[in-house]
Amino acid sequence: MISEELFDKWYTALEERHLRTLTFQEVRHALQALSSLYVERRDPSSARKALDTAGKRAAFSLFYAPLHLLQISHVIEQLNLRNFRIKVLTDLGCGTGTGGAAWSLELGGSPRVTGVDLNPWVLEEARWNYHSLAVKGETRKGDLLTFPLSATGGTLLAFTANELDEPSRERLLRRLLQQRVVLVVEPIARRVAPWWDGWADVFESQGGRADEWSFSPTMPERLRLLDKAAGLDHRELKCRSLWLPPGT
Repeated sequence: MISEELFDKWYTALEERHLRTLTFQEVRHALQALSSLYVERRDPSSARKALDTAGKRAAFSLFYAPLHLLQISHVIEQLNLRNFRIKVLTDLGCGTGTGGAAWSLELGGSPRVTGVDLNPWVLEEARWNYHSLAVKGETRKGDLLTFPLSATGGTLLAFTANELDEPSRERLLRRLLQQRVVLVVEPIARRVAPWWDGWADVFESQGGRADEWSFSPTMPERLRLLDKAAGLDHRELKCRSLWLPPGT
């Protein structure tokens, strides 16, 4: 797992970055709106509305991005992916970049990360996170269905596939199965991801594996306060993953 010291230092800088123009209460209200929109209802327009205000963007950066970093770090550790040394990693639909950063950090910072997304704001946030976490990374504006993938590197798809329509998701699955090292991570919520079981069957038939994870992370006090103030409870984090190792 990412060291507590590094995580705390990064989160302190993250707070300084996003609370310059917003109060804690404003971020809390935005987080409640974001949670209701993006997690609970998941209507078709959720992805577009999730980052449409400064408050929601700050809430995502200060809350969901750190949780994603902890979740990916945990999955990498539990799957022993340190044994699979890669030089480059493509983070498709990278968001604020914390997923790819977590994988790189778990491998000692050796893989160079390319974060791919269409949203200019998240790409700028990803660049800042790479720099703050001392991860070798770059960002590219691109479509995850067409962006070129390394034939020998790793591919990460974290908290992204559920935002696609079914035809796009099927195209993406075919792309992923042509790669050598693939990790897919999503929340545990079957009602919003009916496609998951089908993907799991395909990964397992190709020599991969499907897992569900639950753990209690150590979080900075301010992150726990934000969680509690917004009426949420993430003392226990849950996620699920699909892993396709090299040689399958």
